[in-house]
Parts: sequence; structure tokens; C-alpha cells
Amino acid sequence: MERIWLSQYPAGVPADIDANAYRSIPQLFEQCVAKYRDREAYRCMGASLTFGEVDRLSRNVAAWLQAKGLAKGARVAVMMPNVLQYPVSIFGILRAGCTAVNVNPLYTPRELEHQLNDSGAEAIIVLENFAATVEQVIARTKIRHVVVATMGDHLGIKGLLVNFVVRSLKKMVPSFKLSDATAYRNMLAAGAVAQFHPAELAPEDLAFLQYTGGTTGVSKGAMLTQRNIIANLEQVSAWFAPGHDEKKPHVMVTPLPLYHIYALTCNCLFMMKDGGCNLLIPNPRDIPGFIKELRGNRFTAIAGLNTLYNALLNHPEFASLDFSALRLATAGGMAMQKVVADRWQELTKVPILEGYGLSETSPVATTNPVTLTAYSGTIGLPMPSTMITIRDDRGATLAPGQVGEICISGPQVMKGYWQRPDDTARVMAADGAFMTGDVGVMDELGYIRIVDRKKDMILVSGFNVYPNEIEEVVAACPGVLECCAIGIADEKSGEVPKVFVVKKDPSLSEKDILDYCRKNLTAYKLPRHIEFRSELPKTNVGKILRRALRDEAGKSTG
Repeated sequence: MERIWLSQYPAGVPADIDANAYRSIPQLFEQCVAKYRDREAYRCMGASLTFGEVDRLSRNVAAWLQAKGLAKGARVAVMMPNVLQYPVSIFGILRAGCTAVNVNPLYTPRELEHQLNDSGAEAIIVLENFAATVEQVIARTKIRHVVVATMGDHLGIKGLLVNFVVRSLKKMVPSFKLSDATAYRNMLAAGAVAQFHPAELAPEDLAFLQYTGGTTGVSKGAMLTQRNIIANLEQVSAWFAPGHDEKKPHVMVTPLPLYHIYALTCNCLFMMKDGGCNLLIPNPRDIPGFIKELRGNRFTAIAGLNTLYNALLNHPEFASLDFSALRLATAGGMAMQKVVADRWQELTKVPILEGYGLSETSPVATTNPVTLTAYSGTIGLPMPSTMITIRDDRGATLAPGQVGEICISGPQVMKGYWQRPDDTARVMAADGAFMTGDVGVMDELGYIRIVDRKKDMILVSGFNVYPNEIEEVVAACPGVLECCAIGIADEKSGEVPKVFVVKKDPSLSEKDILDYCRKNLTAYKLPRHIEFRSELPKTNVGKILRRALRDEAGKSTG
């Protein structure tokens, strides 16, 4: 198929990139450190680390892991929000030759146990705020080493005050007992005197197991190789090269969690390659605190999603910020709303460049050109070295203007799902294209617009929520006979889960269900609406018709 979108590329953006420009992320990291050693790399809560400091500290992490007997390819989990310890840990894991397993720190014990056991993780580095969750599951996992960090690590003398406030005043650290755990600071100290052996890594070696959901509701690890990530970094770098001045490095606002593939690649790793600085925001839900942080920093770029931009714009203090240095704003993770994009540009004078990707594509597959002057309403054009086709149910490629499934080929497409060949086969076409399950249409210029999703996935503020997982939990709640979960439109979050329930116990209440769900589901997966029914619509073989309930809900809100 002809790549019709190439004619729309801005001057200077190549049709293809070299996916083999580097053998591994550590090789790229070391070259960037040599080039930008004295530049600020990560900033958080008034403290910062230079490229050189990240180099030294991550080397200590790598040496410690190796001294503990963690071999090349061993999985090491990281469970923390956006703090300086995160990039130090991630680069240390990669430099040791291990595979990083990103864990959402808000996971319940059930969710954490599944991910640790599925990945076979042997070690975990966790912020103490979430160590109690680790304690509850560690005996049922293969974890042999636990490292516990504090919020104050890397904050100097200020860190003592921060830890006191977090622990004693805000009560944000639940009591835990992990008797064999190593303190993060002790890990760094021990690693500093240990021997470090640079890992011999090949392009096809695994860099990350990036967990994502599935239509079955079972969280799966997308195997992202060194080459996958390097390719996507080369693609993103090439795309944003026009107009970029290397003498004016970006200060990129990073509110989205680094454990999410979007911020991992487009913030944490891209700024490393670009020589820029990530301004880490540990808790972007605290909008007043977020705005206070922005007021104290001169930022040039921001990556967010629709709900975040909307929340900022609706706070009275946001409009008083200085946007004169802002040069770049990107969005992904969920559909951008035109009204929000237009308000953002009117205030900041910078358009939002919306893109599209998935954990399985490292993630960036499309984005709008940097020459964009106003919100386009599309997810943009395919990236360099990326082939995107719109296909019908038989796998045939459709002409521009026709609606079908978005399928992606390119060096950024995952190796497959970890230890799940059947699931991998279901999403990979015969020609190797990844079948996204998203329905879209491409116009005659190559711009793509998402129409709908084939999957039943619910998109809550950019996070995938799968109905089967919610149903599994609700169905286990005492007093529930049957249930079905769907996503319904929500002005704030894009979508929220709604559950239809048939009672077994007449006294069952909404509170009973929500209390049970809170013990077993992360907050963003919790049902926001519960409706009791005497029966649920079913096929003639007894399968609940989720689509019928979704269509009914759509009509009632339409």
C-alpha cells in the first residue's frame, strides 16, 4: 500500500528511521549522559538530578541488582509515582540487563499479586506509601528482594521534613512489615562499592513488560524489546525535530504517571534522548498543588490528556500562569475534545497535538504534525517507518474514507504478550500487523480519525478498564446473582463504568457492592453507577448481551 500520508510530513521529517541506531536503551543512555552530563534531567519537589547524577545513581542500582544474583533478563518491578527515584530505578534495572515491570502503585493486593506472578518478578522497588500492599502478597510471589524508598529520598535535608509530613501529618504511609527489605538509600550505598558489569544486550532482548488489559479482562504483559523502544524514540525524535533548537532544551511538564507507556516513552525516555528536563508531578489530581508547581517553574512543553487539560483550564488560578516559554503541548490516552483543545489554545497560544498509540506499540503510532496551527480533530498521521491500514472483518485493506479496524505495522510493534502465544496470535494479522481493536477511518491525505472501539474496553481518563474484570469482582460480592459492566459517557473522565446487577439477596444495596469493589479494584475501575435489574438481556445460549445494555444506556443519555 502506498503511504499517502508522506506528502503531509513537515519539511525535515524523514519517511523512515533507523530502528537499529542503537543496540539497547543503556547504550543510548550512556551516549546521552556523555553529551548532556551537566544538564538537569529530572526535577521534582524543588530538587533535581543532572544527567551525570542519574548516571552515577542508576549505576549503583544496577551493581546492587547484579550483586544480588539477578541475571540478565530477570524481571524487576517498580511501584512508585512520579518521583526522582523512578528514573534512577528504571535506568538501573535496564543497565543491569534486567527487564523492567511497571506497576501501578494504586493497585489492590489482588491486582498486584497477579502482575508479580504473571511476570515472574524476582525483585520490587516500591515507595513506602505502597509497601503495605506488597506485604500482603509477597509470600505468594517469587519476589526475593524488596527495596523500599521514601518520598524524601533525593530531597536532601528537606527530605526529612517531607517524610515527617507524609508519615505523621498526612498519614499517607500505612503500617507495614517487610523485615527483609532494603532501604533505597542503603541499596545505593551498597551498589556504590559493588562491581558493575555492563550488560551485553541485543536489540531483541526485552526492555519492558508493559502490562495492559484484554477483552478477557486478564492483564497481559506486552513484551517491548530494546529495539521496539529505540525505534519509537527515533520516530518521536524525527517527528519533533523541525524547529527544535538543541541549545534550548525542553523543560517538559510530566503529570502523567511514568509507569504508563505514554509518559514512559514520551517523557521519561524522550527527554533523556533529547537532552531535556522532566518536571515530575507526583500527584496531578491535586490541581491547586499542580498549578503552584507550574508557577515556580518555567516550562516549555507538556504532555497530558483531555481530562487533565480540562481540569487545569477550569481552575481559576491557571489562567494567571506565564505561558510565554511554552512551545509544545501533546495529548493522547483518550479522545481530545474540541472545546477543551480550543480553550487551551486560546489561553496558551499553543495548539494541542493529539496522537495515538497503545502499550503494544511502545506506544506512539500516529500524531499530528508540529506545524499544526489549530486542533485538527484527528489522531494525526502515521509515524515514520510505520504502516497503518484500515481493514474490514476479513482482513482486506479498505480505501480512504471507509471505516474499519486500525492495524499497525512498524518496528515499534511489540514482540508479543508474555507467555501468552494464543492471545498474541489473536491480535497479530498474518502479515505481522497488530490489530488494535479500534475502529477508524483514514482520509485521502492520510489523517486518521477514531470512530469507535471493537473491544468492550472502557477508557477512564486514559486508563483501560475492562468490563470482565469488574464483573469478576462484582459477581463475587455476596448477594449478587448476575452482573454486566459497560462504559457510559462522562464529562469529566470521558467514560466511567456502570454495572447492571441482578440480586440474589433482596437486601443487597449499592453500598454493599461499592464497599466490596473498593477492596478489590483500583479507584479508577470502580463502578460509578449501579443499576439493579430483575433480569439481564441474553442470547439464546445464555450469554449476556453487553451491547444491548450499552445501546440502551446510550439512548438514555443521548
